[in-house]
Amino acid sequence: MAAPSSMDFFAAQDRARRNTGRLVLLLIVAVVSLVAIATLAVALVLVISEGSQQQATGDPLARALDPYLLGTVALGVLALVVMGSLFKHLQLRAGGRAVAEAMGGRLLNGNARDADEQRMLNVVEEMAIASGTPVPAVYLLDEPAINAFAAGHSPQDAVIGVTRGAIERLDRDELQGVVAHEFSHIFNGDMRLNLRLVALLHGLLLIGLIGHIVLRGSAGRRLAGGNRNNNGQAAMLALGAALMVVGYVGTLCGNLVKAAVSRQREFLADASAVQFTRDPNGIGGALKKIGAHQHGSQLEASNAAEFSHLYFSRGIKAASGMLATHPPLDERIRRVDPKWDGELPSTAERRDSSDEAPAESAPAGESRGRDARKLMALALATIGQLDQAHLNDARRRLDALDPQLLEAAHDPCAARAVAYGVLIHLDPETRTAQRELLEGVADPAVLRELDALDAPLAALPADQRLVLIELAIPLLKQLSTAQYATFKLCLERLIAAESAPGALHWALYRVLVQGVEGRHTRRRDRPLSALAEPAAALLSSMARAGTDDAKEARRAFAAGVATLAPMALDYVPGPTPFSELDLSLDRLQRLNGDGRRQLLAALAECVEHDGRVSPGEAELFRALAEALDCPLPPLLDAGETN
Repeated sequence: MAAPSSMDFFAAQDRARRNTGRLVLLLIVAVVSLVAIATLAVALVLVISEGSQQQATGDPLARALDPYLLGTVALGVLALVVMGSLFKHLQLRAGGRAVAEAMGGRLLNGNARDADEQRMLNVVEEMAIASGTPVPAVYLLDEPAINAFAAGHSPQDAVIGVTRGAIERLDRDELQGVVAHEFSHIFNGDMRLNLRLVALLHGLLLIGLIGHIVLRGSAGRRLAGGNRNNNGQAAMLALGAALMVVGYVGTLCGNLVKAAVSRQREFLADASAVQFTRDPNGIGGALKKIGAHQHGSQLEASNAAEFSHLYFSRGIKAASGMLATHPPLDERIRRVDPKWDGELPSTAERRDSSDEAPAESAPAGESRGRDARKLMALALATIGQLDQAHLNDARRRLDALDPQLLEAAHDPCAARAVAYGVLIHLDPETRTAQRELLEGVADPAVLRELDALDAPLAALPADQRLVLIELAIPLLKQLSTAQYATFKLCLERLIAAESAPGALHWALYRVLVQGVEGRHTRRRDRPLSALAEPAAALLSSMARAGTDDAKEARRAFAAGVATLAPMALDYVPGPTPFSELDLSLDRLQRLNGDGRRQLLAALAECVEHDGRVSPGEAELFRALAEALDCPLPPLLDAGETN
């Protein structure tokens, strides 16, 4: 099976946005229909009510159908749906963390308590590093079922949730298949759509819930008050019943749309998991164990139904057919394993031989002999993709990290020291001055950790800096508001103290800040030609990152711009202030799929212009790709000395 090109990633992103638009349109049609039905229901209630009042004048039906009244009722019902959806959206504004905590999940990053939990964390970290996505927070659900989910608005706030049953029953290959399935949802933009569905369906459900409240209240008053105002009570009962019917019919329609979208995306994610791991037995084995497991994939959490379309496998006892959020289990198994004989394995034992499998290392010196043009072409082709070679490389990178640094990246206090240390050691000449700037500002405990990590940080290879930062980000996200304010102030002081801050300094700082804060969602509809000025600033900085020669930097810039012909860009003499680079990158996040592809190709041409790719250039290129939400795996052969 050939690896898909980077065009598949951008096409998948554009397709996800189109599907989101279609889905929103369908739900808008459903809401408009519900508003119309609810309005007519209220009109009928008014007919009943007016008919029971002797003082009423005129035709009650004509009064009930008064345009002003109907418009008021319609706006009220619509406002109810919008307010319900907005309320749920605000509840979920924290992204995947809000979903995981609502499900009763416990954070594993920095809190793994046993070998199974640590193994799960290792699998997720390997997958994130191999794919070039931010390392997500991992939450454990204390459930016996075998299940998992990915949730979030963007890769920066994504989380992976997994049940206790999954980490205890699945071997490493099977866990890797499940995690690859969830990463496919991250790549394809499914997470944001899923959370929007949760919010919209909550708004529709709210109509039915209010109808239920009105119905119960009216029934209680009717029993307590006997026959007094009998017709008025009947009218309120009718109104409550009508709202219940309207709300639940709307919810049914929304669930039909949700289920149809979810089923197709589950098939796509299964296929992507096989493509990523090159091992159908991984995800296939996990699906078979779900079928054989006593608890299957059914979750016991009280609000499991609300997030039913997020799960790896069906998490609730739901209707089959058109309302099923997941395809039948046997159909999913046969798609990844056509030779399956229908036999289900025992889940009592777990095969863990792959846990000890050594990571494959690249042949010594291979990166130095590879042609830079081929290397960057390969990098562009792997955007949004990964394979076993990248997974092996990720495991090798993690194994090669100093154990002291690896432990620090998973400690809530020491993670801040790791971030400071990476920036401090970028320029040995300013290291002492930068360290002194932290005195009296940074937490004293963090400074002690920083001093203890000085030796391993000084020996950290250039191509491991971004990996170490990515491992620390999930712990940095747990900082309190006051702690993060101090942390960010310290980062800004370190950058300001650099004697000659370059684009790599800014990019690593940007990865840290954007990784913790997330990013503002922007509509991606602008072509590159509409953002020529920020594109020129970014290309100029990339061109200067590979050389100290001003003329050579201009030639590299010209080579990058040549890929954009007939579009012309003007070189921006450096150094460019970090504030301008931030502004440029913020504007470039509006690029559509074609624009991002063109910009990354031009940046790659700048890198490869001199025939070599240093680790510093490779890390800068990857950091920029990450900031543009284009997950780029580490360059397997970028091993030259910076």
